[in-house]
Amino acid sequence: MNKIYSIQIRDTEQLTISLPITAQHFGKIGFVSFGTITLPCDVLYDETLIDNIVIPRELSEQLLLPALGKTHLIIHDYTLHLGPLVGIFTAGFTESSLRPIGERSLFFAKFLSIDQSLGIYSFVFGAHHINWEEGTIEGYTYGRNGWKRGTFPFPNAVYDRLPNRRIENHQALKLVKKRLTEEYTIPWYNPGFFNKWSMHQLLIQDTEVAHYLPETIHNPSISQMEEMLSSYKSIYLKPANGSLGLGVFQLMYSREENTYYSRYRDDKEINRLRRYPSLESFLKASFKDRLLSSYLAQQGIKLIRFDGKAIDFRIHTNKDEYGSWKVTALAAKVAGRGSVTTHLNNGGVVKTLEEIYDDPQERMKTFHNLTEAAITLSKKIDQHIKGFIGEIGFDFGVDQDGRVWMFEANSKPGRSIFSHPELKDADLTTRKASLQYGVYLSKKAIFHPEELVHEEN
Repeated sequence: MNKIYSIQIRDTEQLTISLPITAQHFGKIGFVSFGTITLPCDVLYDETLIDNIVIPRELSEQLLLPALGKTHLIIHDYTLHLGPLVGIFTAGFTESSLRPIGERSLFFAKFLSIDQSLGIYSFVFGAHHINWEEGTIEGYTYGRNGWKRGTFPFPNAVYDRLPNRRIENHQALKLVKKRLTEEYTIPWYNPGFFNKWSMHQLLIQDTEVAHYLPETIHNPSISQMEEMLSSYKSIYLKPANGSLGLGVFQLMYSREENTYYSRYRDDKEINRLRRYPSLESFLKASFKDRLLSSYLAQQGIKLIRFDGKAIDFRIHTNKDEYGSWKVTALAAKVAGRGSVTTHLNNGGVVKTLEEIYDDPQERMKTFHNLTEAAITLSKKIDQHIKGFIGEIGFDFGVDQDGRVWMFEANSKPGRSIFSHPELKDADLTTRKASLQYGVYLSKKAIFHPEELVHEEN
């Protein structure tokens, strides 16, 4: 990891920045930059400075640099870049000073509270906080004294944390991204929610990863569902743009009874099992207010079980400060009683691999297979999808022969698995990695902006 320096603010009339003597080898410096603000400056090299840099107060105020903090030293083209400064873009702000982003305030506070340990300045903002004429943003930070509002330059990179697809498709928010990326060449990472069917179509054509995908049909006909049920013990009907396991049905057919069974979660959040004489009667009862054209039919897999309940696995992958994919979290999810999915809101329970596997060899084999699948699929998704992807949450299954299956890939994965006490370190690791990827993109924008334009397109 790159060296991090503490910033000291000093009252002096001279606009001279003092740097450690070791920074001399970076070459001549005539400017200092924070976010998109760049100012001329003089530089003095001080052999008494080791882990600190000293900035005149007047210069720090002109840069809109917070009073105290830690920074990387990024020097390129006669310019000293402080920070970097990462803006976290979202929506759903309130008038509350204690919870400015409503129920998600704690979620963002956890990100903002670790930025300085990484030598990063970060803030959260929405479209209405941008002053385009001044080139500034009224954003929120979070520290020991809670939430604080402040004025910042436009950031070096933007981390997209819009809450859902509906808000993401709002024209005003699309315009913010367009202006910041095109007019200011600011890298914008984790844009867009993945569509299950589009993802399946991309990956099924790639021979290296197609074997991870269950058979899936978009807008299935009754005859196609009948064929799948004759091939597999069960099938799942899933919304192509769904999340959190909402609107999912498991369909099963009993040859002995010549009867269809449907397992689902109703509007009152109760797990149900219903019997139907035909698929037509199931669709008539369950799809009165739904469009089958917005659904996928997916092959059911005979998953490994724990205490008689089906298990799947949530794997988080992140790009790090070097732009490389790594697995940052791995946990098992055990289905709740009578539940169609393993989601926690459906009664699912999070377990570590140690809790699932008594045999160390079996545990290591599963860990290796899941990790290999997650990294390979992350790289492939990254190749096929436009924009800068910094994190992916996978839902994997392992069948009773040990084969790994990918059920879903999420561009903005939920964090419910981190409620498990043994996953606190993984929670921190994933949050750090999300911000560290912002450092990587910031440096790319400084040193090789032409590569950013090529990669985003």
